[in-house]
Amino acid sequence: TPTADLLTVKLLLNSVISTRGGKFMTLDISNFYLNTPLKRKEYVRMKLSDFPENVIKHYNLREMATPDGFVYVAIKRGMYGLPQSGILAQELLEKRLNAHGYRQSKFTPGLWTHDWRPICFTLVVDDFGVKYVGKEHADHLVAVIKKHYEVTEDWDGKRYLGLTFDWDYESRCVHLSMPGYIPDALKRFKREKPKKWQGSPHVHIIPNYGARQQFAKVEVDERVLKDDDKRYIQQVLGTFLYYARAVDPTMLVALSAIASEQAKPTQSTMEKVDQFLDYAASQEQAVLTYHSSDMILAIHSDASYLSESKARSRAGGHFFMSKDVSFPPNNGAVLNIAQIMKSVMSSAAEAEIGAMYINAREAVPARKLLEEMGHPQPRTPMQTDNSAAYSVVTNNVQPKRTKAMDMRFYWLRCRDAQGQFRYYWRPGSQNWADYWTKHFPASHHINMRPEFLTPLRHLEELRRRKERAVRTVELAKVISDSSPATRVC
Repeated sequence: TPTADLLTVKLLLNSVISTRGGKFMTLDISNFYLNTPLKRKEYVRMKLSDFPENVIKHYNLREMATPDGFVYVAIKRGMYGLPQSGILAQELLEKRLNAHGYRQSKFTPGLWTHDWRPICFTLVVDDFGVKYVGKEHADHLVAVIKKHYEVTEDWDGKRYLGLTFDWDYESRCVHLSMPGYIPDALKRFKREKPKKWQGSPHVHIIPNYGARQQFAKVEVDERVLKDDDKRYIQQVLGTFLYYARAVDPTMLVALSAIASEQAKPTQSTMEKVDQFLDYAASQEQAVLTYHSSDMILAIHSDASYLSESKARSRAGGHFFMSKDVSFPPNNGAVLNIAQIMKSVMSSAAEAEIGAMYINAREAVPARKLLEEMGHPQPRTPMQTDNSAAYSVVTNNVQPKRTKAMDMRFYWLRCRDAQGQFRYYWRPGSQNWADYWTKHFPASHHINMRPEFLTPLRHLEELRRRKERAVRTVELAKVISDSSPATRVC
């Protein structure tokens, strides 16, 4: 079933706050899978003893039962548990929406637009996240869906896909958070807040400054943990990965490092998990903020050479919506890359080019998505802090003996020639992607966390202002209703 991914949703949120008069609301269809006609019947054999007595009597099931005590049931419409229910319900919904001018993108699953109305939405199974300009257009979508389904409406657009949105249309920004997610997760894994505050999600790896050569880390043989411990580590990864991708990207490097060891975890892997959970318990609730922009996609790319096990390198990327200027200003991340490269890189320059290739490959469909939303893209600016990699991809240097990385830099050059990217160099201290390439100390995490996340106190102040405004309106209404009518002579 085609559904929108998290990147599509985040780009839609940026589009809402960056469009004059743009608003956001959500819709939820009830019983979406049920009552969808099947293309062919399915059959189920059920024990008569599994039915309640009143159901047996009502439908005369004893007369229909076989001698061995089974009832054969024909299924004509969709129900939960049938593998084809999802796609059949989606196809029927698409047919009904197409009749009123709503079309799903051919390139981006889960993105819908209208033939002429200023409205678009993301669809995840039966949950709609709707951007509209003019309430009458949103009313039209609601009316179309209500012809066929029961729908729950949220015109404040506060919750979607487990995320909580605090909209500040006056300041043209939106705050994303997941209140209660971390406490519930820690309770599930029976973890309490550590006695000593933990400021780093992973162990700090001290760099060897001034070394003429870099060597891979020495592998240490350790005993593999039992299946129960392996399952525990995998559950921790699965639980926290969505939270990290959604609102707290500071967790991504630690989760990536642990995930690379989950197939054969050792005691050191479990120690990494313990430190990560202590970090999650020590930090305040993460708040990711998007400010209005010119809806120009910008990227910072970086890599760390031989920083991971088995002589592998790590790629980092920071994607955000900004302005079409030489050095785009930072904004809340729509996507962060914290990926260990599978191939062994032969040099730091090759690692940097590999990271640029990974980030550019992610940017190509994002550019198309933004154009479908009505935001044409110039050359996407991509920043790197490696002068050798920059010279190679901009065709200022013709490298030799680089067969291993030929495909990557030729691909980057080709996309540059097509007008899709603009590569530029700035020093590493100004490259935000550097954060997702290394295992930094706690002091660095403390300094950098406010660069990517909004302090919780700002969100709490916004909520207090909204509560005061609501109380003021309610009080004014009470005074207006209770005061005697004024006679005008």
